[in-house]
Amino acid sequence: MALDGCRVPHQDHPPWLLAHRRVLGDRIRERRMRCNLTQEQLAYRAGISRDTVHRIEAARNDAPISYFWRIARALDMPLADLVRE
Repeated sequence: MALDGCRVPHQDHPPWLLAHRRVLGDRIRERRMRCNLTQEQLAYRAGISRDTVHRIEAARNDAPISYFWRIARALDMPLADLVRE
């Protein structure tokens, strides 16, 4: 299969990406706890499953950006603050 300049062959995630996922998961967990929400309550507010919230917080999930929009809104914070480096 030829590459078109945008696609990359399947590979393991690089360490920097895994580190960013951990930071993002920690940021979501910290904000959720400051809001006194359980994972189940956040999931309900965001319209996603509790298992998905758990996997995102544990940095075990490559979630679509729409999930982060939903989570940010459920936590009453801008998406940019949620995903900032």
